Amino acid sequence: MIDRRIKFRHIQCFTEIARQGSLKRAAETLHLTQPAISKTLKELEDILAAPLLTRSRAGVALTPQGEVFLHFARSSLAALQQGLNEVDEIGQSARARLRVGALPSVAAWLMPPVARAFATLAPQAVLEIIDGPHGYLTDRLRLGALDLVIGRLGPPEMMQGLSFTQLYAEEVAFVTRANHPLTRAPDLHRIADYPVIYPSTGSAIRPLVDRYLAENGVGDLPRRIETVSGAFGRVHTRQSDCVWIISAGVVTNEIADGHLTRLSFDTAITQGPVGLMTRPEAQPTPAQEFFRLAVSRALAA
Repeated sequence: MIDRRIKFRHIQCFTEIARQGSLKRAAETLHLTQPAISKTLKELEDILAAPLLTRSRAGVALTPQGEVFLHFARSSLAALQQGLNEVDEIGQSARARLRVGALPSVAAWLMPPVARAFATLAPQAVLEIIDGPHGYLTDRLRLGALDLVIGRLGPPEMMQGLSFTQLYAEEVAFVTRANHPLTRAPDLHRIADYPVIYPSTGSAIRPLVDRYLAENGVGDLPRRIETVSGAFGRVHTRQSDCVWIISAGVVTNEIADGHLTRLSFDTAITQGPVGLMTRPEAQPTPAQEFFRLAVSRALAA
C-alpha cells in the first residue's frame, strides 16, 4: 500500500532535482526557495527510510535507491500528465479520438446505441468505428492502429497478446429473404439446394459453422460465396434465393423489420462469447473509460 504521507510535491521535487542535477536549479524551476526544496526532499527520504541523493560541490547524484525510485516516479508523473491531457481534450475544445474495431455483428447491433451513449458521455470526442473480420481487427489492435476491439473470442493462437472481457454471448443464424421456400419448410439438409453465403476462412465463426454442419450431417456446399461482409450479405440475400450464414447480431435489425427471415434451426452449439479486447500493457485513457461505460449502458438498456 502506498504511504499516504507521500504527496505530489515530494515526487515533483525529487524528479526535478534529479533532472537538474542541482537543488538550486530545481528550486528556481519550481519557484521555491532552496531551503524549502531541501526540506521536501528530506521529508521524502524520511518516509522511504532511504537516502535518494548524495550531495557534493559538483551537485547531486542518485543513490541506488534513488535510481530505482526515480524510474517509477517519472512513470507516475507521465501517467498523471497523460490523464490530465486526456480529460482536458474531452472537456475542452480539443477533440480526443477513440478508434474502435467491431465485428460486423457488433457494428450492426451494438455499436449504434453505444455511439449514442458515448456521444452523451464524451461529446467532444471523435469515435472512429472500423469493421472487418476478426483477424484483421486483432492485428490492427496489436499494432496500435486500434484502441479497442469488440468481437468474438477467437482461438488461442489468434488471441495471443490481447486481453478479453466478455460482454455477452451470440450464436450463428441461417437467414433468407422473406417468402423463401425454406421459410415454409425449414430443412437444414436442403440448404445445399441453394446458393450459400458462408463465413470466410479466418473469421471467428468459421470453425463453429464448419463443426455445426458436420455434426448435423450436412456435406459440401458447392454453390457458396465466402464473405463476412454485412453490406453484401444484406443486399444479395434480399435479391436472391441464397441462404446467409452469419452471426445473429448482423441481421437483428433486418429480421425485426421483416426484410429477412431467420430459419428455425437450433444453432445453440454455435454460441460463443463476444467481448472487449485490449492490449494489456496499454493504459486506458478517459475516452476508453467513457466508452466502456457507454457499452455497459447500451447492454443494460
